[in-house]
Amino acid sequence: MTEERLTRRLVVRLLALAVAMFCFGVFVLPPFYDAMCQAFGINGKTASAYEGSQTVNEKREVRVQFLATNAADMVWEFRAQADELEVHPGASNEMVFVAYNPTDQPMTAQAVPSVSPSRAAAYFHKTECFCFTQQVLQPGERIKMPVRFIVDRDLPADVRHLTLAYTLFDITASKPPVAQATLTRAAP
Repeated sequence: MTEERLTRRLVVRLLALAVAMFCFGVFVLPPFYDAMCQAFGINGKTASAYEGSQTVNEKREVRVQFLATNAADMVWEFRAQADELEVHPGASNEMVFVAYNPTDQPMTAQAVPSVSPSRAAAYFHKTECFCFTQQVLQPGERIKMPVRFIVDRDLPADVRHLTLAYTLFDITASKPPVAQATLTRAAP
């Protein structure tokens, strides 16, 4: 075989490999990841946007615990105002998380939620959450960030405790914040 033909053959094989890797990443990996998370009870994803209204089950209480952690490179102070709440399924609830940027630079952060046990995550409906948007804090700024949620009345009866955990990631490098001075507008 000629060198040109060998080169062409190598390029075709490399392109086929690239297409196969793309297909694996798009079509195979996400369901595999979801199955692994469900099997090991990690990274419980909450139910999608909740549109319904439910009657409140006053006879049942569910304890919801709140955890706030920082990713390895995040320097903000981040915590929930309370460690837990006792809630009635079907009732609207709120917990406030507090974030503080102790640095001398503006920073952008993104919170990633997780609910455990993972089988109960589909029954946890966030109606408003700071995790839906990126948070920008100026140097020394402290903000209160509410999360409003409903624990579904159809939560399995044996589930009496849920944990809503947030991990806060520094995404300043990929989404640089706008400094506060540039936000002021000139008077007309």
